[in-house]
Amino acid sequence: MTWKRRLLVFAFSLLLAVAPGAARAESPVSTVRLYAIECGHMDVLDMGVFADTGEYDGKSGPLAVTCYLIRHPMGTLLWDTGLSDKLAENKDGGSVGPFKLSVKTPLIDQLKTIGVTPADLTYLAFSHFHFDHTGNANAFAASTWIVNKAELAWAESTPTPFGVDPSAWSAVKTATTRLIDGDHDVFGDGSVRILRAPGHTPGHAVLAVKLKKSGVVILSGDLYHLEANRKFKRMPVFNTERADTLASMDRVERIVKNTKARFIVQHDVKDVAALPKLPAYLE
Repeated sequence: MTWKRRLLVFAFSLLLAVAPGAARAESPVSTVRLYAIECGHMDVLDMGVFADTGEYDGKSGPLAVTCYLIRHPMGTLLWDTGLSDKLAENKDGGSVGPFKLSVKTPLIDQLKTIGVTPADLTYLAFSHFHFDHTGNANAFAASTWIVNKAELAWAESTPTPFGVDPSAWSAVKTATTRLIDGDHDVFGDGSVRILRAPGHTPGHAVLAVKLKKSGVVILSGDLYHLEANRKFKRMPVFNTERADTLASMDRVERIVKNTKARFIVQHDVKDVAALPKLPAYLE
């Protein structure tokens, strides 16, 4: 980070701390923090859809559903919004095809435990527009949405693509939106970067977060759903483009190697269980 950027970050943090009449539930931070948030759970009756080569046919299994809050001296970013909080109103959750869905604690309530309200979020971004990543998007209409152009065009196409629920992110029409078509440096200092990784969907992305103590952490989106998929380069039958998926896997794995990153498969139950639980965080 250049001295000019350091000075800007310091000044911004100081302004938030002392601005008279500033009404903010969250506290400014001096270094980047990464919070993992449980945003639901899926029990899949037939995991066969997650490998187009047949390894999971007829087998059941669990998938975690997660969201991630990044606190930065220059603002906050929410990465994905999970399953809809409305599922928490029914103890039995709901079902979509082979997926049994449930939410234990609403996302909004979990954010409150660390002093964050929807109004506090600077940016909202998505790995992609499938329903289990956009369920609570409209609650953050006051944030600036960072949206991939190709992803939005695909999600808005007719007929509606598999796994997309346009009603969950209808606020994109009125929210302040920053359209991107490649990699994007969220805060301009290289610490939080959205990396284009198409294939699962046309505008799919992963998120790379550079932390002072923990080093680089890369959040998978749905580049992989399971650690076994990562190991054997398996992919779902519903990916939009197989060749693009393989190319994205290759690119991201090279970045993981070059940055010595910790890679988190967002749907893998064991990967998620190893992360700090709220209110704890990685830094």
